Amino acid sequence: QVQLVESGGGLVQAGKSLRLSCTASGSFFRIDAMGWYRRAPGKERELVAVIFEGGSTNYADFVEGRFTISMDNAKNAVYLQMNSLKPEDTAVYYCTTGARGARFSPVRDYWGHGTQVTVSS
Repeated sequence: QVQLVESGGGLVQAGKSLRLSCTASGSFFRIDAMGWYRRAPGKERELVAVIFEGGSTNYADFVEGRFTISMDNAKNAVYLQMNSLKPEDTAVYYCTTGARGARFSPVRDYWGHGTQVTVSS
């Protein structure tokens, strides 16, 4: 069982930066991957970035080199540094993780409640 808490969202002007944080807590053997999704008004939830335990990362095309995802394994935390923000980045950003309850248990997905990011023009 994993609980995820996001923070770092807010209101910023276009071209500015925000750093989102997410910390996992609870009982689990290990976290295999952590990532960020977002849901903009009137749109479906979409992947922003994901990072795996080995450090490999994947980004959505709309990131366009502006965002960087990172993980702190000791803290069970994931971060999303967002630079050059655009109004179209406005959305609720959700932290997600895949974790195992035991060494050979299957991976289960967990979600945070989201943090609002609003970018004004």
